[in-house]
Amino acid sequence: MNNFTGKIFSLKGKVAIVTGASKGIGFSLARGLGQSGADVYGIARREKSSTLVNSFRYISCDVTDTNRLKKIIDEIYLETGHIDILVNCAGVSMSGSGSLETRERIFDKTFSVNVKSPFVIIDLVSNYMKKGNGGSIINITSIASEFGFAGNPSYVASKGALRMLTKAFAEDLSEYGIRVNNICPGYIHTEMTSKSYEDKDLYDIRLRNTMLKRWGSPEDLIGAAIFLSSDSSSYITGIDLKVDGGWTAKGMV
Repeated sequence: MNNFTGKIFSLKGKVAIVTGASKGIGFSLARGLGQSGADVYGIARREKSSTLVNSFRYISCDVTDTNRLKKIIDEIYLETGHIDILVNCAGVSMSGSGSLETRERIFDKTFSVNVKSPFVIIDLVSNYMKKGNGGSIINITSIASEFGFAGNPSYVASKGALRMLTKAFAEDLSEYGIRVNNICPGYIHTEMTSKSYEDKDLYDIRLRNTMLKRWGSPEDLIGAAIFLSSDSSSYITGIDLKVDGGWTAKGMV
């Protein structure tokens, strides 16, 4: 990498917060940003045996616990003096079957994690970004934010809401030099998608719908996150960056 390329993509000296960092996409992004020079704080609900995990610091916290989140973000700012990057990756997906009461509970839980917690975290973190030279906020949505996938209406609706929340915040925070963008993954092989991955029929359907004829891996999203976190994307805000193997551009299958 030459000096010019290294400079515009460098995250050295930047402080990043990544939610959902215990596994899957969130873990890969936290690790990738850390390996690219950022000082990363990964937040997730699961307990970890070590607070330093693969190039980032791990903090156990349920993202729906606003009071604890505020305390953690305040402490990160006090420790570092700035917050430059936020990646909202924490999410849940629960199929909407059963009684109305059960489906309503699933809906509320899904929106609490997938929409409300990013709203709260963006509000908390952006207050500190306003004190500095702006920042980059990235929300991990899904191609489900644009398509009516069957069997999981709460998830589809939540990702659609998060996608538009990004655009609203991009407008509201633009005057402070804070950029807000979406990364929209296609089918990525994680714990969340393992049932589809292990079902031959579902696996083949998803393969046919992807131009590149393969499922994605969490590592496929690292480059997009570095790009949107770095100065190389300084004139980009409010976009949906699709990392989907060509799914959304594909025609008939």
